[in-house]
Amino acid sequence: MRVGIAFAKLRHFVGGKVKSSFPNVYDDIFYYYFYLKYKRRSKTKPENYARVISRDYMKCTGKSIDIDNPRSYSEKIQFLKLYDDNSLRSMLTDKVQVREWIKEKIGERYLMPVFGIYDSVDEIDFDNLPEKYVIKTNHGSGWNIIVKNKSEADISHIKKQLRRWMKLDYAFWTEYEIHYSPIKPKIIVENYMSDSHGELNDYKFLCFDGECKYFWMDFDRNTNHKRNVYDMEWNLQPWNQWTYGNYTGTVTKPINFEEMVHVVNVLCKGFRHVRVDLYNVDGKVYFGEMTFTNGSGFEGINPEEYDQKLGELISLEGLKNK
Repeated sequence: MRVGIAFAKLRHFVGGKVKSSFPNVYDDIFYYYFYLKYKRRSKTKPENYARVISRDYMKCTGKSIDIDNPRSYSEKIQFLKLYDDNSLRSMLTDKVQVREWIKEKIGERYLMPVFGIYDSVDEIDFDNLPEKYVIKTNHGSGWNIIVKNKSEADISHIKKQLRRWMKLDYAFWTEYEIHYSPIKPKIIVENYMSDSHGELNDYKFLCFDGECKYFWMDFDRNTNHKRNVYDMEWNLQPWNQWTYGNYTGTVTKPINFEEMVHVVNVLCKGFRHVRVDLYNVDGKVYFGEMTFTNGSGFEGINPEEYDQKLGELISLEGLKNK
């Protein structure tokens, strides 16, 4: 089994058991594991990025890559990390700055309600936060803390976690997603959102050359993570990303799905490839985020033939190596 997938599976299996009883220990163990990798990446000279990415791609996927002549979807993501110089990418990846752009493009009604935006942990008055909230940073992905019961929140641990994140450059926490580097770290506290069933369904739309072609939904993230990929006619696809299997329960198409598609097509215009995430809360659509290097290109597309087919949808015309 490939090294990257093997470790991720071990992390999920062992981590799930450890985290249930010793959440702080779990976070510390995996923080320091990844921090060592982070330090090595952050010292890499830019002229060596392509070589290191190619090496790590082989370690994770078991496949070699000609990074100057990419063909598959996951290969082209590596190329875009290095050579796509769209000046908007950093701004739209920034979860704070993107809010103004969303207001201009589709309107403020699509923004998730925010309780506060802070430059440091010390600015946050935790006693004054809502009973339920989500706290996250603007300069990374997955750096989120969900609090459903304020009285049970471990504030000292939350502060420690946030201070760690605020010191990191996410570009090197992952595999050289360089467009994250210019983002000035901030902390966002959002109101906790859920639908009438107590869930928050998100839809991730894969867009190519200014048009959404596919989307997926995730299920049971914290227990038995499954993912269904659909085309825009709501047909379940025969491919998936990484090792996720399909969810077998009933999935209902939202009555305002066409509104979601319209919003996505407005937001993805002008980009050769972007993933646009939306939430749908009892018929109310909210913007999630713009992701330009989906899965860092290390979560392979399976079966492999679809990695090639998706790759054909990404045009690299006009890009020059730097």
